Amino acid sequence: MNLTNNEELAFTTNKLTKTDDAWLDLMSEENVSEALRFHRSFPEYDVTPMRRLSHLAKYLGVKSIHVKDESYRFGLNAFKVLGGSYAMAKHIAKQTGKSVDDLPFKVLSSEKLREEIGQTTFYTATDGNHGRGVAWAANRLGQKAVVRMPRGSAETRRANIAKEGAEVTIEDLNYDECVRLAYSQSKQDPHSVMIQDTAWRGYTDVPAWIMQGYGTLAMEADRQLIADGVECPTHIIIQAGVGSLAGSVIGYFANKYKDCAPTMCVIEAGAANCLYRSALRDDGKLVKVRGKLDTIMAGLACGAPNTISWDILRNHAAGFASAPDWMSACGTRIYGLPLQGDIPIISGESGSVPMGYLFSIMMYKRYEYIREALNLNSKSRILLVSTEGNTDPSRFREIVWTGLYGIRHRGEEVIK
Repeated sequence: MNLTNNEELAFTTNKLTKTDDAWLDLMSEENVSEALRFHRSFPEYDVTPMRRLSHLAKYLGVKSIHVKDESYRFGLNAFKVLGGSYAMAKHIAKQTGKSVDDLPFKVLSSEKLREEIGQTTFYTATDGNHGRGVAWAANRLGQKAVVRMPRGSAETRRANIAKEGAEVTIEDLNYDECVRLAYSQSKQDPHSVMIQDTAWRGYTDVPAWIMQGYGTLAMEADRQLIADGVECPTHIIIQAGVGSLAGSVIGYFANKYKDCAPTMCVIEAGAANCLYRSALRDDGKLVKVRGKLDTIMAGLACGAPNTISWDILRNHAAGFASAPDWMSACGTRIYGLPLQGDIPIISGESGSVPMGYLFSIMMYKRYEYIREALNLNSKSRILLVSTEGNTDPSRFREIVWTGLYGIRHRGEEVIK
């Protein structure tokens, strides 16, 4: 089988020179606890499930596999609302000179606060999940949202955002161009703020708050693992678009487990592998991926990394991987049709790629070098995050029903 670069898995260990780690404290337990307290104030809040796939772990030859299932988050089918809602609260806290602890949901959504701060419009760019979270939070708080989506965005995702009362359009632009468009439009409105998880020079507060908001997921997962007898995972495999979630999760575990930090690997879509390409450089400078960024992993189709997150990742990630689309589709099918005794997980294209990656590197001989580099073995206790459920039903059916991006490794030696 002939494979192009974007159809083959690529991996590199992290050989970058460390920095002074100035951003790591962003994800301290103290900071993340504030975000968790805020999210708990929402009536819709509940801890999302942690699934233990014991039979798959035995099949792949590792000690345990735990999956944080974010398809249950606030009824929105994805984790993204955690970051957007917390950043909005931090912005309002800064406006009013208050602490976020003084602004729980009941206060933020009150008529009294709206009279105090007036009408705010929250601008953002998204492939779907982040924009839906921002629109949902703005709607719940009685504020406005304007959302710009890149070409190729699913109509289902656009409609879900519109249902939350947002102004939403699909532009003939890629994701990073939509970010620039939304940002320029927000600057024309004195009563607006950009809520984006991509950091750049002069724009760091909001993405930092979004990362702390994602920390709720990490802290929940940590506590759930401990309750299930796993004091600390030996390995974390986390997906990345701009890298904010990856930096959040890796930053949290690097903070808490300084003396026994897990081996943590970042995985991206091959068509938008800016972090992987940046890790290949000797100087640690960021590489931007331009063009159409065509991939089924819409939530990971981001070509410009979050500069804050990159600093955390270059200091604490053990490796970076660039994944083909078939690996994501593989993960969706493994989650949806598990080994007997394991609980099925509905995982969309951006949520499933860590599973497809883990399965592939444990099953195929040609990826033995990755297993060895990450020291994956029978003692490994692995944490994955399924970041979204079925957010694009037509694409999901194509993958699960008709075998979209199915692949046969003809003549390839497998472990089992």
